[in-house]
Amino acid sequence: MKKQLFLVMFLVGLLSLPFCLTAQQAVKSKTKTDAKPVPAVLSTASEVSAVAGFAGKGEDWLIPSANLIFPDLPYAYDALEPVIDRQTVEIHYDKHHRGYFNNFKKAIAGTDLETKSVYSIFADIDKVSTAVRNNAGGFYNHVLYWSNLSPDGGGKPTGELLEVITRSFGSYETFVQKFNEAAKTRFGSGWAWLSVDPASKELFISSTANQDNPLMSTEEKQGFPLLGMDVWEHAYYLKYQNKRADYVESFWNKVNWQDVQSRYAEYFKIAARIK
Repeated sequence: MKKQLFLVMFLVGLLSLPFCLTAQQAVKSKTKTDAKPVPAVLSTASEVSAVAGFAGKGEDWLIPSANLIFPDLPYAYDALEPVIDRQTVEIHYDKHHRGYFNNFKKAIAGTDLETKSVYSIFADIDKVSTAVRNNAGGFYNHVLYWSNLSPDGGGKPTGELLEVITRSFGSYETFVQKFNEAAKTRFGSGWAWLSVDPASKELFISSTANQDNPLMSTEEKQGFPLLGMDVWEHAYYLKYQNKRADYVESFWNKVNWQDVQSRYAEYFKIAARIK
């Protein structure tokens, strides 16, 4: 009888071993990576197929909006410190940004907008609901924002990007001054942008209200965004309080110029396909 009881206990322990190891590995993995939030649940096969390769670059946005997925934050929550603190990044990304994505999907559900690209939606933004406009812009703008920043960012652009900035604004220093002015003087919530002018192929600076961007047909100055600075209070208030200017000045210490350069180069490959 004792032998039978021992055998049962041994088998139960053996069967539970893989579970224990899996749990330990999960805890260890989360501790090591300071894990990112789990991506939004993918509801369709087309969404699943769209996961591979979606990084929020120019060509990625050409797919039907129904197939868009919520991308991972490209770094840990605390990776942008001390410029942007961990709590701000976590709330900004996982609450505000994710909320725009979820609400955008809800706003287009069951409509023909599901088959249109974000570019097409922006090109006729005055024809869609306020919910679509705000949330499509909020989702797109924030994907750009996180990619525009890097733990190893800062410094100055180089090569072709520096040349076109110098040609467009006179110097890199003048460009930063004008961009900062656009960001600091944007009344209320909004964004400051560096974009490509589709006519002249030169760069220009602008600012937009709320979650609008230069791709939208309602903007007086339209173009393809390369660099976006979020000046909503949720982007900086926990650390900088009401000192937007301090946030604007610090922003340049984390700018990912490689990302900005790649967007500039990619624009010329997809310009004819944007609308």
